[in-house]
Amino acid sequence: MTDTLPAGFRPRTGTIDDWNAAYVRVEDYLRAHRIHSRLHQSRLIQAILERAASRHAHNPLLDPTTLAAEETEAWMDRWFAAVLPGGGVAEERLAATGRVALLLTDGAAKWPYSFLDTKAVPEEFARAMRESSIEAGPDMTVSSMVPRPIDLGIITEAAGETLERFERWPVLKTLALWVVFLATLSAIFFFTR
Repeated sequence: MTDTLPAGFRPRTGTIDDWNAAYVRVEDYLRAHRIHSRLHQSRLIQAILERAASRHAHNPLLDPTTLAAEETEAWMDRWFAAVLPGGGVAEERLAATGRVALLLTDGAAKWPYSFLDTKAVPEEFARAMRESSIEAGPDMTVSSMVPRPIDLGIITEAAGETLERFERWPVLKTLALWVVFLATLSAIFFFTR
C-alpha cells in the first residue's frame, strides 16, 4: 500500500493503515463538497489529520478515521459560523444551511482555495454565501376540509353496481366466471389453429 500521508504528518499513535484510512475518508468528504484542487485538499487534509492525531495521542483507543471525520465536521461548522455570522441561522441548522449555500453559490468551483480557508475568505464569496439563504414556506395556518364524495364517473359506477350484484347472487358470479373462462379457451383455440 502506498503511503498517501503528507510528508510533514507524523502521528505518534495509531498505525499507518489507520491514518491512511482516515486520509481517504477526509479526501472523499472534501471531494463530495466539490473540492477538486489537489493542493487545497492536501493542505486541508494535513491540518485536519494533525488535529485528529493530537486528539488521538490523548486517547489512543479512539479510531483515527472517526476522529478525522469529527474534526472535519467541526472545522466546517466553525468555517460556516465565520462566513455566515449572525444570519439568523440556528446553530443546529448552520451546517445544513452552509452546505446548501455553498452548493447554490458554486463556491468550491468559483473560489477553489477559499473553502475552509482559515486565513481570509474573499468578501465576494462571503457575500454570495450569506445571500443564498434558505427560507421556509408560508406560515402554517389552521384550515378545515370538508370530506366530499369522490365522483369516479359512470364507468366505475356501472362496474361497482355489477360487482355488488355479483356479491348478492353468487350463482351469477360463478356463471360469469365460466363465461369468461370459456371465451378465453375459445379465443386460444381459435387463434392457435
